[in-house]
Amino acid sequence: MVDYTAFDSAQALEYVKNQTNFFAPEAELTCYEFGDGNLNLVFRVHDEQSNSVILKQALPYARCVGESWPLTLERARIEASVLVRHGEVCPQTTVKVLHRNDALAITVLEDLGHMQILRAQLCEGHTYTNLATDVADYLAKTSFYHSDFYLPPAQKKALVTEFTNPELCAITEDLFFDDPYRYSERNNYPDELQPQVTALQNNQAVKLAVAELKAKFLSCAQSLLHGDVHTGSIFVDQTNTKLIDPEFGFFGPIGFDLGSFIGNLLLNYCAQHKRITELPKRRDLHAYLLNTIQTCVAQFEQTWLHLAKTQSQDLSLQAEGYAERFINQVLRDAYGFCGTELIRRTIGLAHVADIEDIENPVARLEVQKQALLLGEQLILQAPHCNTKEDLSQLLISLLL
Repeated sequence: MVDYTAFDSAQALEYVKNQTNFFAPEAELTCYEFGDGNLNLVFRVHDEQSNSVILKQALPYARCVGESWPLTLERARIEASVLVRHGEVCPQTTVKVLHRNDALAITVLEDLGHMQILRAQLCEGHTYTNLATDVADYLAKTSFYHSDFYLPPAQKKALVTEFTNPELCAITEDLFFDDPYRYSERNNYPDELQPQVTALQNNQAVKLAVAELKAKFLSCAQSLLHGDVHTGSIFVDQTNTKLIDPEFGFFGPIGFDLGSFIGNLLLNYCAQHKRITELPKRRDLHAYLLNTIQTCVAQFEQTWLHLAKTQSQDLSLQAEGYAERFINQVLRDAYGFCGTELIRRTIGLAHVADIEDIENPVARLEVQKQALLLGEQLILQAPHCNTKEDLSQLLISLLL
């Protein structure tokens, strides 16, 4: 067995040259490290004709913290395996795995350098027509085809074991459901936000709702999730959407991925109040973000129900009306998880550039207050949102 070693650029180049056949033997290759990820090394290897691949290697610790936060290299296997399985049912929106070496925690991927990272594009006010339908299609198909509706029970149970991901799930459990609602050294927010944070942490109704969401995250193995669907994990152009980085993948509640995506769009919505000064432009982008959320939820529901009607394998789950009942609960879960994403990105360890890059601290604080309030209300109101129309009305009442 090959001993693990963390690569530098020269080692990454040699690995791609000697262990893969993506390039001609005589090609002159160049390699450089790039990216600012929290957990991994990422290299681009390319030749003189601009052919290129991405080599990603997991580190045995959280890069954003250092060796004091050790992490298993097993997450590289899980990430590659999620991409392969998701790519089989939704190839048009899943980055392609070209090569993997689990012993070295290496995954070689297609290069999406011709596309843009969604978070940066939204921060600059750019919009993408296909985003809502592409993400909805990805979330609906990947979740349906790995659910009890489609998989035989024995296969599903085996996959739950294969994708058990305790270390990275523990990060989510702490950052989403624990740290923001009590004192934690990892929490990160300005002193001026303390009164609102204290009120949140003393709100027993919120803490009870969050406990229910955490219990579902811990125990509800509905389908194979991406586990980290934020706008920094999505590449876009005007015709394509690609999801990357599912190293937090595991079998969990279907609404978690949808809620995370909606939450990141709402974080951008809040931030645009202080990013775009021209009122007509800000209104246009706000309208786009709300429409993207509404379209994504509607398309997700429509696609999921169509798959359940036409491709469900379990006879009991084919009972008339059950799929509708099931997906309504998924949507309620999503709205609650959305609220936890807003809160943890505002006062927890990991923030988002949408808000953090607002230079004026007074303006940034106003955005943080809105995001915190919005997250709290979504958590509290989620159990009462029985349909996608309820969510739309809730968002309109909170945002406009």
